[in-house]
Amino acid sequence: RNTLSVVRSLWMRRSAHDCTQPMMKTPLDMTTVILESPYAGKPQPYAGKPQLHVRYARAAMRDSLLRGEAPMVSHLLYTQVLDDEDPTDRAMGIAAGLAWEADKTVVYTDCGISRGMEQGIRVAQMAGRPIEYRTVEGWKA
Repeated sequence: RNTLSVVRSLWMRRSAHDCTQPMMKTPLDMTTVILESPYAGKPQPYAGKPQLHVRYARAAMRDSLLRGEAPMVSHLLYTQVLDDEDPTDRAMGIAAGLAWEADKTVVYTDCGISRGMEQGIRVAQMAGRPIEYRTVEGWKA
């Protein structure tokens, strides 16, 4: 079975009266988003805590998925193969993340806004892409 048929079958099996879980969307119905959250930046009060930023980015990604979105979280993806401490690698990863097209940019703000996030916001503004600011409900550092 291909991925689309698996997703469709999962979607079709959901009860219309099951309110305990968010409604799954088919891939064609999902909103594509570029997700901005701190990673290497130093927004206060979480300065220099990359493990916390990874936890937060994962929580933000889950929140986005539960909203029926397909998030691109490039700072979690590209840092697996690029060295975020190397300025050339970091610039390459940021550029690759900002090259994606999406329906909107979502900015998660519980941990502040880093310089990298500011750059993503500027690129979204220049592209005319809608920007939505959010928090993760119940986030605890």
